[in-house]
Amino acid sequence: MNHRALIIGGGLAGGAAAARLGRLGAASLLLERETAAHDKICGEFLSVEAERHLAALGFDTERLGGARIDTIRLHAGHRRAEARLPFVATGVTRRTLDAALLDHAAMLGAEVRRGVTVRQIAGGRAVTAEGSVDAGALLLATGKHELRGQGRDAAGVIDDLVGFKQFFRCTPALRRALAGVVAITIFDGGYAGLQCVENDRLNLCLLVSRDRLKAVGGAWPALFAALLKEPGLALLADAEALLARPLTIASVPYGFLARPDAGDPVWRLGDQAAVIPSFCGDGMAMALHSGRLAADMLAGGAAAADFQARLRGDVGRQVRLATRLQRFGTSRLGRFALVAGLGAVPAALAALARWTRVEPAALARAGA
Repeated sequence: MNHRALIIGGGLAGGAAAARLGRLGAASLLLERETAAHDKICGEFLSVEAERHLAALGFDTERLGGARIDTIRLHAGHRRAEARLPFVATGVTRRTLDAALLDHAAMLGAEVRRGVTVRQIAGGRAVTAEGSVDAGALLLATGKHELRGQGRDAAGVIDDLVGFKQFFRCTPALRRALAGVVAITIFDGGYAGLQCVENDRLNLCLLVSRDRLKAVGGAWPALFAALLKEPGLALLADAEALLARPLTIASVPYGFLARPDAGDPVWRLGDQAAVIPSFCGDGMAMALHSGRLAADMLAGGAAAADFQARLRGDVGRQVRLATRLQRFGTSRLGRFALVAGLGAVPAALAALARWTRVEPAALARAGA
């Protein structure tokens, strides 16, 4: 690879690509629109697959002080199912993890420029407020946010959901109730995930349909009050919220999978390539996997379309399965049938967690 790669976006996918290229001795320039560490709307569940990718990049996750997670708990009304995960995961915020990974990439030789917004891609160049930037290859890693002219095809996806995220202070009682647990509550019109992260905090991240949000008045206070009536979330009634207002996002195309296109030179990473529903998917590991795979294939002289085909083969089945489960689990009949069935056969819950993750063979091909 004779010219440096240009990576647009400093999340896990972009950071992993930059770090891996650095370890391979290849030059890269990463442009991140935010000027400093910041929170993102996601569940912040770092699976064993994600940790393997980070370890292969020479990144030590233990120093981040994340919370150990080894159990999944599923609520639907008063029904509950629980099972041990087939691995030990870590709860760590994207604010902490993403910033540390960018610092790690810079240490390995990547040039990281923060506070630079890319407006569009034109003529093989990234157009910013400061002018155009040339590159040998363009890696698009802007996460759930679209770049003008690079929109994702929304056909057949689930895009009628609104996402919210709030942090709470973890009291001793909450810590005891959620120690080692990622708790998922399926409710009418959506679902929520609750887990411990570093520094004695809880992450509540949820998706709700526009219709359900409209039915409760369209505002967070009313929605949160309704959610507190769910047995799986009632323990937050007296919890101290740490954000003045929750983070929010809408119109994310859950279930999207990028198709290989020989005429498209852009390398699409992370959520720009595959958006797995957070209900049971592992978007963080898939983002890291895409970044690592892109760097290896780019350094090996592959074309963007070849990379997209390989990545689609690695994660397509998991995305499709998670999308079907989300559609089924958030229906009135489906959510109770799902919890009742998994409660009767706890091993099935662990199996679902395993089936929606990056397979060992794909990890091995990527060197993780």
